[in-house]
Amino acid sequence: MLDKIGIAKRIAQEVRDGYYVNLGIGIPTLVANYVRNDISVEFQSENGVLGMGPFPFEGEEDADIINAGKQTITTLPGASFFDSATSFGMIRGKHVDLTILGAMEVSEKGDIANWKIPGKMVKGMGGAMDLVASAENIIVAMMHTNREGESKLLKNCSLPLTGVQCVKKIVTNLAVLEVTENGFVLLERAPGVSVEEIKKATEGHLIIHGDIPEMKL
Repeated sequence: MLDKIGIAKRIAQEVRDGYYVNLGIGIPTLVANYVRNDISVEFQSENGVLGMGPFPFEGEEDADIINAGKQTITTLPGASFFDSATSFGMIRGKHVDLTILGAMEVSEKGDIANWKIPGKMVKGMGGAMDLVASAENIIVAMMHTNREGESKLLKNCSLPLTGVQCVKKIVTNLAVLEVTENGFVLLERAPGVSVEEIKKATEGHLIIHGDIPEMKL
């Protein structure tokens, strides 16, 4: 079973040379720390940053340099800062190759709910709806189940939706799954996790072809 860092490490393997990547709040922000050193990637934040680097070490934070989640970040040589209108123009113009988001729920059709739990105080939609409406490639980083052990990979989302039929791949603490028109296709299982455990933790339709390899980190 993976922890948050393990999920980030696995998703980092999906990042390709030359990609422009938007990282959502939570686990996705950790991905920048684990991208291969031999490729060039531009990380974008919707508050107006292009060229984010890894998280700063403790004591080296600059409170004036933050991401969309108000977390302190570092920037790489050549990084640029601009207004949110320019940033959202980049997003809506489909200039982001990969979007990595957290989620509360994902349906077997690729619907995502990641911005609101009715009756609870949350930060709001932010740029999530623009990102899911514009991105061609969306990977979700999430826990497979909630604190009560109930599946978060569902037949249908119960929470207000952020986007419809937009998620392409999901990396959880238990597995890597591809979202297809027929349901969740199990691609890899986390170290020490059995296929049977993944079945029990998945409410939506799960498709299993042959032997499922253990993911390599």
